[in-house]
Amino acid sequence: MASLAASLLIFGTETGRADEWHTTSSLIGESKYGENFQHYDYVNPDVPKGGALNSTVVGTYDSFNPYIVQGSPAAGFAPIGGGLLYDTLMEQSVDEGSVSHPLVADAYKYPDDYSSATYRLDTRAKWHDGQPITVDDIVWSFNVLKANSPMYNRYFENVTEAKAVSDREVEFTFDQKGNRELPKILGDLVVLPKHWWEGTDASGKKRDVTKPTLEIPLGSAAYKIKSFKPGAEIIWERVPDYWGAKLPVKIGRENWDTRRYTYFLDENAEWLAFTKGGLQDINQENSGRDWKTKYDFPALKAGDVIKEEFKAMSRANMQGFAINTRRPFFQDRRVREALSYLYDFDTINRTQSFGLNTRITSYFMGSDLASSGLPQGKELEILNQYKDKLPPELFTQEWKLPAFDTPQAERKILKQSVDLLASAGWVIKGGKMVNAQSGAPVRFEILDYRQGAEATLMPYVTMLQKIGIDASLRFVDQSQYVNRVNDFDFDMTTVVLAQSDSPGNEQRDFWSAKAADAAGSRNYSGIKDPVVDALVERVIFAADRDDLIAATHALDRVLLWSFYVVPQFTRPDVWLAYWNKFGVPEKQPTYIGPDIDSWWIDPEKEKALAAKYKSVD
Repeated sequence: MASLAASLLIFGTETGRADEWHTTSSLIGESKYGENFQHYDYVNPDVPKGGALNSTVVGTYDSFNPYIVQGSPAAGFAPIGGGLLYDTLMEQSVDEGSVSHPLVADAYKYPDDYSSATYRLDTRAKWHDGQPITVDDIVWSFNVLKANSPMYNRYFENVTEAKAVSDREVEFTFDQKGNRELPKILGDLVVLPKHWWEGTDASGKKRDVTKPTLEIPLGSAAYKIKSFKPGAEIIWERVPDYWGAKLPVKIGRENWDTRRYTYFLDENAEWLAFTKGGLQDINQENSGRDWKTKYDFPALKAGDVIKEEFKAMSRANMQGFAINTRRPFFQDRRVREALSYLYDFDTINRTQSFGLNTRITSYFMGSDLASSGLPQGKELEILNQYKDKLPPELFTQEWKLPAFDTPQAERKILKQSVDLLASAGWVIKGGKMVNAQSGAPVRFEILDYRQGAEATLMPYVTMLQKIGIDASLRFVDQSQYVNRVNDFDFDMTTVVLAQSDSPGNEQRDFWSAKAADAAGSRNYSGIKDPVVDALVERVIFAADRDDLIAATHALDRVLLWSFYVVPQFTRPDVWLAYWNKFGVPEKQPTYIGPDIDSWWIDPEKEKALAAKYKSVD
């Protein structure tokens, strides 16, 4: 690798000139590793390699191509990023927000006006068949992903061309200037093998990157597929001569020789597999009720399974019921506001989650990007440009959902919701909520695939039914769920809208009118609002960090007052239970929480478990 240049600071004090080569990059300030990054400070650089990490998945799969809408990708693949198989130009840091480090590319540069970015290929990068990764692979990957992946298409919307300028350098040209994020996020581009995808399979048939496939693909990353049983199991094996094993982002990580994923049809069977051992080594718990009450099986009581909580600053995302405004009933803001009032977070948190959760109050929860109070300063200046198109309350009231905090609160909140619905033309007749003119009743379903979620979803359904809304839960298998959500074939469904410390191009995929009609986008609510579109662009082209914060506050506030999502809850912790077969670094990154890739198998612990539990590998 070339010697590391000074870190690029998009929203900080820059070190070095814009047209110089840069390596480690940050959108919010200088990386703590500076220009001499050797390895993450929490890893064990001398960690022993070996053993197997066993995991379970609910559902099934039918494809090894995650970059198209069709098909359900197998475990280990990812629609954004390279998953276990492919490397990206650079790798996002696991212990700092909005920071990336070299991977396939060892450096990049950009001009002062941010009109392009040039990435320089690490000459050591190679595919698993021994062929070198080339600039042609990078150019081809960009064109294929932008043409076929809805997420990459919107992520790189302003990138008009990728071209090879030398045998090591690829230049990406932008159609607009001043997008300070764009040079960096091109590092997220996954690199695919052009020669493999343009070749033929064992039967002589030409491969098609636009279609699902169960032919084992050629990759470049630390793992490759060893074997699989369609829809039931997939086993990955570590590549012994992986080209990037000595890169700083890889030292002390990706330590398993084997990663095995076993598929189950339901969560109960998956849970039993974990308690028995051998099929699932680590279980991440998301239910406060289960975390407090369910972990009483013999192996845990004996100390052979460990429960541990990890802090994770990146966990405070928007989780809630996405309201699909493509459905006529949901197109009136007053209807959505009424539905938002009826989620009784306080009672659910107290009676089912042991008070462990926090109500979500922002799409950018837990950071300085979250709006609060009343708009002021630069944020107010931005919002005033659209004042005649926004609810008046946005400027005079703090956005706040009513609390079910007293015995009298429920009756009051139910009346507020009924009044809002009445103002939108929906009234209660004969105990049913109906259209005041046509008499048509209100019916909708909440779509989910997690059978275990019924306990926390049903109280919301019950509250809706109290005002005459014929609401119901609909559970489908995971593959059907993914397909229906990709096609926006739902009324409501729970979504998690993960944000970063430096929002940018990905906001188009969340909120833009263009994304609303694009299958597979994350604009689940079908938002088509010119003000939201304008604010998204304002965020993307923010001049500096202060400008970004103000623009994001404005976007957050407009989204909140539009009531596109019924906010549920969040918490700043990751809850893990794991079989006591691992070596775990004393320190784990507080940004993402536990970095499982930094763990390793402790042979003595594993041997002791195997002697005690015959089914444990």
